Amino acid sequence: MRLALILVVATLFIPSFSAHADEVPAEIEYLLTTIGSSDCVFIRNGKRHDARDAEDHLRMKYRRGKRYAPTTEAFIGRLASKSSMSKKLYHIECPGAEPVPSGEWLSQRLAEYRVSQDDAQ
Repeated sequence: MRLALILVVATLFIPSFSAHADEVPAEIEYLLTTIGSSDCVFIRNGKRHDARDAEDHLRMKYRRGKRYAPTTEAFIGRLASKSSMSKKLYHIECPGAEPVPSGEWLSQRLAEYRVSQDDAQ
């Protein structure tokens, strides 16, 4: 009887664990949605991708590799800056600007986000 009670209680917590596992930290979510809503082009392995494709690709990389990204800086450096297959740097080209490495672009957006969060407090 006691074992049955333990199993019932344990199963009540399983949905919260799985839901928590899918959460994306606020800073990373901000970076992903900022890319996806931009008018920029994401250059990956020499091919141009629209902003929505860039967001989708980086979400997939985060989902698969979040254990390598315990911080937002690690996300940028380990997952969002270069191809894990070819090792080629990703670039972001926004209207009226030269392409820049995605790590630089994302780091700038992160700095702006953090300032806005500090100002809000």
